[in-house]
Amino acid sequence: MGLFDKMFGRGASDDEKAQKRYEELHQKYVSVLNFADQQQVQFQNLHVEDNKLLIRATAPSQDVANQLWDQVKLVNPSMDDITLDLQVAEQRTQSAAATTQQPNSVQTPAQASYTVQSGDTLSKISKRFYGDANDYMRIFYANRDQLNDPNKIQVGQQLIIPPDTNS
Repeated sequence: MGLFDKMFGRGASDDEKAQKRYEELHQKYVSVLNFADQQQVQFQNLHVEDNKLLIRATAPSQDVANQLWDQVKLVNPSMDDITLDLQVAEQRTQSAAATTQQPNSVQTPAQASYTVQSGDTLSKISKRFYGDANDYMRIFYANRDQLNDPNKIQVGQQLIIPPDTNS
């Protein structure tokens, strides 16, 4: 099974029609997805929404974000069958640093960290942090530097848990 063979994130559907459309769009944009993976882009969502491929992700830099947009335009200049919701990690960090905390306000962390315990799976961790076991691929993609397979995690591994941006 390839990395992007399965839809994930809030809004992903097991509906047969959505899955078929996803497979078509996955084939069309496989070069974009592979480029994003090589550039350490962190995926939060990858599924079909409104008959378009929805990619919600965070690029590590503005340069990578620009290159990713260029890759999408190479595949489909009209971009009429894809929605790319792309944030840049550098900007997120800068804006968080520039924000001053007001009295009685609550700031949410950019990301959490979790140490894998005995009996854990990415699905169990996803359920704990997001309330949905099916969001496990978000954790997998955020930890591609140390995970090669979403079914193989080890006790003691320190995992990055991306923020729940889909609520």
